[in-house]
Amino acid sequence: MAYAYLFKYIIIGDTDKRFQPVHDLTIGVEFGARMITIDGKQIKLQIWDTAGQESFRSITRSYYRGAAGALLVYDITRRDTFNHLTTWLEDARQHSNSNMVIMLIGNKSDLESRREVKKEEGEAFAREHGLIFMETSAKTASNVEEAFINTAKEIYEKIQEGVFDINNEANGIKIGPQHAATNATLAGNQGGQQAGGGCC
Repeated sequence: MAYAYLFKYIIIGDTDKRFQPVHDLTIGVEFGARMITIDGKQIKLQIWDTAGQESFRSITRSYYRGAAGALLVYDITRRDTFNHLTTWLEDARQHSNSNMVIMLIGNKSDLESRREVKKEEGEAFAREHGLIFMETSAKTASNVEEAFINTAKEIYEKIQEGVFDINNEANGIKIGPQHAATNATLAGNQGGQQAGGGCC
């Protein structure tokens, strides 16, 4: 399906398998993709998830590189996952580009009776570190789609503001065939100059 942009997302944090059903044990990184629409444009999200495997700390550089968005996930029923957020955030900020949009996710909101981390604590951490915040339940799918969409909206706004250089794929954004075709048509209408084609 044609899309205007492709955004690479990473999912980080000390949690178990969460958002993606696709699984490949050989690389240990779960990978999935989904299409969303923002401002009338199709945007493809490419989602990489380490599923909380500590061994991935060793490949963090390549994992973070080229990501436009990150979902920093903790488990509201496990205080230790919340306590480790600062370390994950430091890793993310050290290895990624400075414009990467980070959303803090308190997962397992369906397990209210086992809650160890108050929603207010998540909100306060997000405020302190300039993150977007949301509680989700991967089990019931509550707010999961919204988490992906809200992060994408923030990335899209940064593109519109010129914060992201969309011609540099190291930023985790690729111009899709749909967008390239539109640009080619525009260029053709302005004197027939040859426009560069978009990749996959």
